[in-house]
Amino acid sequence: MGDACSLVDAFRAGELSPLEALDDCIAAIEKSPLNAFSFMDFGRAREAAGRADVSLPFGGVPFGIKELEKVAGWPYTEASVIFKDRVAGHDDTSVARLRTTGAVLAAQTTAPEFGGINCTSTVLHGTTRNPWNQERTPGGSSGGTAAAVVGGLLPIATGSDGGGSIRGPAGFSGLFGLKATYGRIPKGPDGTIEPMTTVLGCLTRSVRDTARYFDACNGFDRRDPLSLPRVEGWEASLGSHDLSGKTAAIIVDLGIAHVRDEVAELVVAAAAHLSNAAGLHVVAVQPTLPPLRGAWALSNMPPMVVDLGDAYPDRVEELSPEILMGLRGAQERYTLERAASIEQYRRQLNEAMAVLFDQADFVFCSTHPDVAFSAEGPPPSTLPGRDLIHEIGFTRAIMNNAALTAPSNLNGSPAMSIPAGLVDGLPVGLQVLAGHHREQLLLDLALVAEREMPWWLVAPGSPHVK
Repeated sequence: MGDACSLVDAFRAGELSPLEALDDCIAAIEKSPLNAFSFMDFGRAREAAGRADVSLPFGGVPFGIKELEKVAGWPYTEASVIFKDRVAGHDDTSVARLRTTGAVLAAQTTAPEFGGINCTSTVLHGTTRNPWNQERTPGGSSGGTAAAVVGGLLPIATGSDGGGSIRGPAGFSGLFGLKATYGRIPKGPDGTIEPMTTVLGCLTRSVRDTARYFDACNGFDRRDPLSLPRVEGWEASLGSHDLSGKTAAIIVDLGIAHVRDEVAELVVAAAAHLSNAAGLHVVAVQPTLPPLRGAWALSNMPPMVVDLGDAYPDRVEELSPEILMGLRGAQERYTLERAASIEQYRRQLNEAMAVLFDQADFVFCSTHPDVAFSAEGPPPSTLPGRDLIHEIGFTRAIMNNAALTAPSNLNGSPAMSIPAGLVDGLPVGLQVLAGHHREQLLLDLALVAEREMPWWLVAPGSPHVK
């Protein structure tokens, strides 16, 4: 019920064994109604826990792995019925690196099909539920990871973020989630390159857990030519960066989104509190980000066709409506001219983000327009008392759910979500954006927040059991 680092400390002190900790997790998982897992590997996990070397960074810690990552011998369905019988033949690079730190790979956490939307409900695995309110979603695409960690089922689990899929579930579930600079953690073998938006990471109860994960997994790998050189000392350097005098802009909606009033008020208050506690100088900035366009999502479709392999085009009718709609839209509209317009949009966004970070070291905004919506979805096009389709048109209303998180993915720059408080009894995330390669400054700012604005490690009543 604490963080992963404290669990390792307990192992080393002889207060608890890895096998005892794992068995506690298994007992909670088997009784949980949250549906956070798509596969459990408890037999091999118990063997690994029994021989765990607790001197290692994650020695003996039970880990969840998001089902969009490969683990040798585990199902690799990507939450799609098309691949319901597929099994991974090897570990992804990040997973292999976790093994060397002593992590005990216990279970696979659920995701939406191909990570396509920001809730976690599929034909293959059913609906994953938020421990704060089981009628609501924990978000997506790292929804099972969020539910497992904040639900008291596992202390830590992996995630990935291509448009908000770490920060979004962190915001909806009251966890800490960092999206790193693109390439910080390598993807592969055979990792997707285009459209250069997705990064790997984790969701955690503490800042130091995330830092330890990045110590374990970051660094160049030949099978991902866009991966970055290794950076040492993520955990050791926590708290060592002088933040005083750095500049911060508080722009709740980034100038492009529509945010619920109560959420906006809470985010502004949390941002002001954190800025004061960290000694930041708040500056007024007028953002010039271009509104998020639906067209950018079309660039996700060519690599998806590659992933579908022989299943394309004959089996596409088996895909979820959201994925099928995206493929059909790309077939009809992904012309040379449309590809050029997407390229022009990304150039415009990159320039606007550069101008933003010329004016402020940190940019505070909301993680989401509103609190978590229905567990089954779909993502809403409304805010309380407002029909966004009527106000701003269909495309922008639908894109509003990703408008606050996607810019950092398209730009490749880091951002994080910190628990800011509750609205309607549900968590709200404070998102902080920063320029490329400044993750360690974000972590130190999160450390201030953890001290000055402490958050719940797990949702009330967790682990929820039937």
